[in-house]
Amino acid sequence: MPYISTKTTVTITPEKREIIKSKLGIAIELIPGKNESWLMLSFEDNSIMYFKGSNDIPLAFVDVQIFGKSSAEAYNDLTKAITEILKEELGIKPEGIYVKYEEVSTWGWNGNNF
Repeated sequence: MPYISTKTTVTITPEKREIIKSKLGIAIELIPGKNESWLMLSFEDNSIMYFKGSNDIPLAFVDVQIFGKSSAEAYNDLTKAITEILKEELGIKPEGIYVKYEEVSTWGWNGNNF
């Protein structure tokens, strides 16, 4: 049950969104037991964001939520992958990207909780 929400200051074209979606579907497998078949994604582009008091460079905030727990190493690997994806596809430099992780102990789907 992973969920990845990406908010960015740049425009994400439909074509780029599809590419990023596919790449995140592969990257989520860096978290043991997670795969695209349960992955939910959301994208919010053209956001007004500031970092270090300025908005003069492209920025992204990526919120990753998973059901259960994982290791620091797996999270580090996923952060590297997400950063590379956003750099390649949207031109956002690594220093303009924050990635946040949240481990969720109760997750509902299909009218029930896991």
